[in-house]
Amino acid sequence: MNREPSFGAALFVFGRVGRLGLWRADVGETLACASGSYVAWAIVRGAIQLGMRALVLTRQGSPVAPNVEFRTDWPDVGAPGAGQVRVRTLASAFNHMDLWIGKGIGGLTLTYPRIGGCDACGVVEAVGAGVDASWVGKRVIVNAATVAGGRSMPGDPPDSTLAPAFELIGEHSDGMHREAFLAPAANLAVVADDAEPAEAAAFGLVSLTAWSMLVTKAKLHAGQRVLITGIGGGVALAAMAICRHFGCPVAVTSRHAWKLEKAKALGAELCVWDQGQDWSRDVRGWSGKRGVDVAVDSAGKATHLTCIKSLARGGAYVTPGCTSGPDATTDLARIFWNQLRILGSTMGDNNEFREVAALFRTGGVRVPVDRVYDAKDGREAIGRLEAGEQFGKIVLRW
Repeated sequence: MNREPSFGAALFVFGRVGRLGLWRADVGETLACASGSYVAWAIVRGAIQLGMRALVLTRQGSPVAPNVEFRTDWPDVGAPGAGQVRVRTLASAFNHMDLWIGKGIGGLTLTYPRIGGCDACGVVEAVGAGVDASWVGKRVIVNAATVAGGRSMPGDPPDSTLAPAFELIGEHSDGMHREAFLAPAANLAVVADDAEPAEAAAFGLVSLTAWSMLVTKAKLHAGQRVLITGIGGGVALAAMAICRHFGCPVAVTSRHAWKLEKAKALGAELCVWDQGQDWSRDVRGWSGKRGVDVAVDSAGKATHLTCIKSLARGGAYVTPGCTSGPDATTDLARIFWNQLRILGSTMGDNNEFREVAALFRTGGVRVPVDRVYDAKDGREAIGRLEAGEQFGKIVLRW
């Protein structure tokens, strides 16, 4: 419901009642906001704004955790621009990207201090020009992958097979580890009003990545056998949850026996303790010497060749990363003779995000949450991630 801007609406308080964040309206655009009900208010130009809470990476270095600070004076993100929404954060979740931006990413110039965070659940509290006001008040999760501007050259062929060039909120720009952030409305997916914020925050990026790998690229079918390396990380657990949703038998590996026990409790049929051996014989034995239809591998160098040996004829090796190194040894004879597919996968688009978000809303897929911390304890939380002690996602409560 739209109303004429009033002085009360102009002094709209962003965020929870009791937090200070007053905007003084000087001029003119109309914006939809949430303050218990829908209101139209006059957006600020030259606003006076107090600081906001944020988890800040103060400098680049390894280990990352000592360089993380919880601050209460981070500049407010302000009002959303055209096509954007302002989201009040309920919970934000860590990904390995938080470690990479802390250590530095080759080929990408990062400035510090900066804010990470590629995953969050929050409530839309304001929308910018061109965004429908019905978004206001909705509980949402966010696809952090935004499509970068493409090239358009006279001699270029059609882009039919060209993958999108993604930029990531929380990598190329400040992220969601703060009490409010701006995001494109096109990148939102609605969750239930009573959705548990930590579970919702944990779901987004890893589930999108796993869905794009398995369903879009590897063309997973119900009942196929799947191998997942490095169980315990977010993408691996999301991949396992999606496989279980499709009724696919799953084999997993880990360097930690306790993580295998947890995976077994979640439904893994074969659990391989990876101590550097060639465990492809275990996988092939489990599959009746046939091999698996899909291998999901984010480790890279340490596990790539063993995954290739584990695949059935026509199987797909799909990778979203290479945490153990990029320069893997492979077996081209197996690849051509067995007609294997080697697939790279990076995040996913907004259509894929809405597809997998629908499974969250119906309870079909969940990603385990390892531990929830108060935002002020963010240094301890990222330290747990950095030490590899987690099984599932580590989440901040705002």
